[in-house]
Amino acid sequence: MVAPNGARRGPADHPALPVTLAQILDTAVACRAAGAEGLHLHLRDDTGAHLLSAKAYRDALAAFDRRMPGFPVQVTTEAADRYGPAQQRALLADLRPANVSVAPREILADGAVDDSRALLRALTREGAAIQLILYSADDFTLWDQLSLPDAQLIFVLGRYTDDQQSEPRDLDPFLRQIAQRPTPPDWALCAFGRAETACLLHANKAGGKMRIG
Repeated sequence: MVAPNGARRGPADHPALPVTLAQILDTAVACRAAGAEGLHLHLRDDTGAHLLSAKAYRDALAAFDRRMPGFPVQVTTEAADRYGPAQQRALLADLRPANVSVAPREILADGAVDDSRALLRALTREGAAIQLILYSADDFTLWDQLSLPDAQLIFVLGRYTDDQQSEPRDLDPFLRQIAQRPTPPDWALCAFGRAETACLLHANKAGGKMRIG
């Protein structure tokens, strides 16, 4: 999976970073040609700021269907210091996405475990592919609270470290947690910083999938 823009960076950080829907579509076409099997979608508002909007997502997903039919597109619910758990749940309840990533650390920040669990379970019954974002090995306890054993996990390295740098050994605490589970979960990795590629290759060798961004 490719994540071409994220929630925070813009053209001032790199002139080729795609922020408009047209730019994201062009990037997705190029990434698919290079081997990407899906895209993690972040949308922006008219000012370039991170946007969680059911209407905007519907319009974007329809545009993907027209240009790249059948190509998996994963919606994000990332807070990015702009949205709260209630807004994240409202987006999910309205949009009912087929593919979505959710950070338990964010959606459970207001303590609404029962509401979050019920919503995510309902989406699962509807056939949604839910990916849970774990930022540290401690987040496994939040996964357990949601009671979604079949969700794919994605481990994020470096998001909360100094200068957002990661290294391959940062994956090891997550792998130890997996080894303790009676049924190993499906999992993937994304990583921040200069060692992103080394981290991804380490994850691939350990049996994980990769989100490149």
